[in-house]
Amino acid sequence: MAGVRRRYPMLRRSRVLWGSRRVWRPRLVFWSGAIAVGVISVLFARLADVAQTGFHALLGAGEGWRGLLPLAITPAGFVACAWLAHVYFPNSQGSGIPQAIAARHLRDEDERERLLSLKMIVGKIGLTLVGLLCGASISREGPTVQVGASVMLQAARWGGITQAKGLILAGSAAGVAAAFNTPLAGIVFAIEEMGRTYQARTNGLVLTAVIFAGLASLGLSGNYTYFGISEETVSFASQWPLIIGCGIIGGACGALFSLLVLTATRRIRRWNTLQPVKRTLVVAAACGLGVALIGIACGGLTFGTGYDQARGAIEGTPLPWYFFIAKLAAGVLSTISGIPGGLFAPSLAVGAGVGSTLGLVFGGSAGIAALLGMAGYFAGVVQAPMTAFVIILEMTGNHDNVIALMCASVLGYGTARVISREPLYHALSRLFIADAIRRRRAETAITNPVA
Repeated sequence: MAGVRRRYPMLRRSRVLWGSRRVWRPRLVFWSGAIAVGVISVLFARLADVAQTGFHALLGAGEGWRGLLPLAITPAGFVACAWLAHVYFPNSQGSGIPQAIAARHLRDEDERERLLSLKMIVGKIGLTLVGLLCGASISREGPTVQVGASVMLQAARWGGITQAKGLILAGSAAGVAAAFNTPLAGIVFAIEEMGRTYQARTNGLVLTAVIFAGLASLGLSGNYTYFGISEETVSFASQWPLIIGCGIIGGACGALFSLLVLTATRRIRRWNTLQPVKRTLVVAAACGLGVALIGIACGGLTFGTGYDQARGAIEGTPLPWYFFIAKLAAGVLSTISGIPGGLFAPSLAVGAGVGSTLGLVFGGSAGIAALLGMAGYFAGVVQAPMTAFVIILEMTGNHDNVIALMCASVLGYGTARVISREPLYHALSRLFIADAIRRRRAETAITNPVA
């Protein structure tokens, strides 16, 4: 053996290298970070369910004076969340996915830390839970992406790993995978939505992060499908008008949501410039009141994530024809209000409502119509058709409808591109990048006034 080592010194160097602390420390930190993403995602999910259940328990059956409680609770909760987000947790507002996208485009470490940090994890989770506790039409999945990216970026700092962009991508994918128990959707989301300039060298990071986060999630929650098992199958012979209608109309509604959010967000940011705190709170209070009025008018259907409504529609219970309009409006108000919270689950609920209504028009199964509506609408909102159909397939455990969901997703994407050429998350991410550039120029002007 000694002779072999003398003849092949590379073997000896390789053994020393693989046994060195310098090689294993970054790997262990990275694996630990991915496991942490899975654990945090599961705990976040359980706390979000508790918060939403608590809000509905507070309302009771919605009769008498308790049915009017949202008129006080929801605006007050929105104001509290917006104030805390503005003063103590800046850049925690909204979904969290635009912040993760923006962080991948920023090169300065301090600028990235303003968007992704341990402090951000605490603020994002805490304020999202408060938002759900006061009835906001938000969800935890987008915030989980920002949390996952923050965890992995912190792991990079501790482990001395230099691939910051790849780790943000990996953390984001792990967040989606653990939030929905959809590992394939996490990978597709990283490729299609997070990394429009995706690099093959990040394959290993993304896959490893998704695997370890998924194992942690499975260990805590077991193997499950987000919306249960759907066993219905689309019949192309009789349901092709429904597929086309859900794709085109769902995509148009998704594009409308994106346009409303982007237009309102830009105008609110300009209006807030003179009195940032005061006007931020005014907007939050107005949006909270709007969400409360919509929720009361709809008998409480639009409060929260919309998970129960979407699952009921998939299982065959048609939603009221007006549900998707009301839920879309509540989602817009919650998104532009300045409070932290995602739009994944509310978008799926709106899509289920679109499909349910179109199912009444075109005929066919309510469950199939809800699935197709979800695919068309979600693809229209995020303009990521592969993510849309893959995530719905994994959420329902039925791969027999893959072609139909692909058709609805592509039609939704194509329709949305005609109406709104800016993908929502990427358009919002540019606002955070612009803020970072303005801050950098201001700091440069202070430190170097001559220049």
